[in-house]
Amino acid sequence: MKKFITLLLSVLFLAGCALPAGQEVSYRQINMDEAITMMEEESSYIILDVRTPEEFADKHIPGAINIPNETISTEEIPELPDKDQLILVYCRSGNRSKQASEKLAALGYTNIVEFGGINDWPGETVTG
Repeated sequence: MKKFITLLLSVLFLAGCALPAGQEVSYRQINMDEAITMMEEESSYIILDVRTPEEFADKHIPGAINIPNETISTEEIPELPDKDQLILVYCRSGNRSKQASEKLAALGYTNIVEFGGINDWPGETVTG
């Protein structure tokens, strides 16, 4: 009987550690100031621009890579091999970056931070 009670308590304890039903792994949203601070303090991150290639060529944050939101689906992304790496996501105004962040979370990426759009970016931009 003691073993049964111990087993039952263990199961209940472990069940309490699970995510609530319907809650999905997601991403964090931060503002531009927090994003700038994070870029200054962190060392191993990717800045991901999810706008179109044309928008990216017009101007983007230095060091950013471009993977358009429309191309992110259910398949692995070769440019993002480490699913635990910090990925800072932006677009033009903040809509596509939220969509892309949700898709990345669904693909199993665990450290996604969405920070809005380049329209609000106070820092340097580059072309090309």
